[in-house]
Amino acid sequence: MQEEYLQRFLRYVAIDTQSNESSETVPSTSTQLNLAHLLRDELNAMGLARVNCDDNGYVTAVLPANVDYPVPAIGFIAHMDTAPDAAGANVKPQVIENYNGEPIVLNAEQGIHLSPEEFPKLNSYLGKTLITTDGTTLLGADNKAGIAAIMTAVGYLQANPEIHHGDICIGFTPDEEIGRGADHFDVPAFGAQWAYTVDGGEEGELECESFNAANATITVHGRNVHPGTAKGLMINASHIARHFANELPASDVPEKTEGHEGFFHLHHMRGDATTATLQYLIRDHDRTLFEQRKALMLNIARTLNEQLGEERVVVQIKDRYANMYDEIIKVPHVMDIARQAMHNCQVTPIEKPIRGGTDGARLSFMGLPTPNIFTGGHNFHGIYEYLVVESAMKSVAVIAEIARLTAQRYSC
Repeated sequence: MQEEYLQRFLRYVAIDTQSNESSETVPSTSTQLNLAHLLRDELNAMGLARVNCDDNGYVTAVLPANVDYPVPAIGFIAHMDTAPDAAGANVKPQVIENYNGEPIVLNAEQGIHLSPEEFPKLNSYLGKTLITTDGTTLLGADNKAGIAAIMTAVGYLQANPEIHHGDICIGFTPDEEIGRGADHFDVPAFGAQWAYTVDGGEEGELECESFNAANATITVHGRNVHPGTAKGLMINASHIARHFANELPASDVPEKTEGHEGFFHLHHMRGDATTATLQYLIRDHDRTLFEQRKALMLNIARTLNEQLGEERVVVQIKDRYANMYDEIIKVPHVMDIARQAMHNCQVTPIEKPIRGGTDGARLSFMGLPTPNIFTGGHNFHGIYEYLVVESAMKSVAVIAEIARLTAQRYSC
């Protein structure tokens, strides 16, 4: 089974599926369709039912139940796209067997190493098999490790019909990394009563809380004149933008927060004296604090405009997703089954809030409660990304055990 998983994972990461937040097409990049069509063909070859790949690149299928009593259909979901934060084309994975604890040379020519001094978690994986990048791209374990785990688990269930299960609904989505993965997901057609995204990190992660999330764009309109005659005339948009940024709490940034702590993340800025733009991610698990963060930005802009005597600072805020805990708490058995599956597979659940979002964060509010389980990946979205193969195999085992436990729960 491990060899099957490795072949799948290495095949999937070879396909460039990077999404593009500047694009208005669906999917945002046509290359995602290359993986979508491959997965459709593989699902058909495996003999699954209701295999479909629509024009938007959403791939769905069903492994039919092998029991003669009613069992709720459950789903497993992963996304096909990789993040825009690092190059996603020409991925050249390196398989490191029996990791010895030394720094791993990712790229000798560029002097890039994956070192336990910088990434101490590596010390937990002595003797394990790791898959790394070559230091020039991301790996794509986020979320092709999830895809490979689902596909391998489906194959395992097919090969072991003595494992009873209900209908298993499979879903692969585009554009999750740019917040659009659930935009065109047809929950009624998918057919599951609840689902799990296989999109987490280290072994044991089990998550039913996400941020409340919004994006904010602050645009400052200045007035530029020659600096030699600027006194009393110039309104420097970049100076005003800097003032805006300085009014936000300096400690409320990703690099200084953890757990349930929220933040403002300045992830893009550009400007000159005429026009300046700041783009922020606003995140908080607490709904009240989340609304206060949005209000703070609006109040800063209002104060600056009052000082300037005219409206030159414009704030546009768009909500992206809400904390899925509010929906998942209504169906506690969904988490109970996942916890028990992990225990049965000798995996210790690590329950913590997601400091980010998954497709499940939106699907849970669309009528499909969807917590998140681990893939075995680390350091997503960058050149230091790596996957622990043994942890990935535990993910496969947990998926199959969730299917078995669900059928067992409803067997009486």
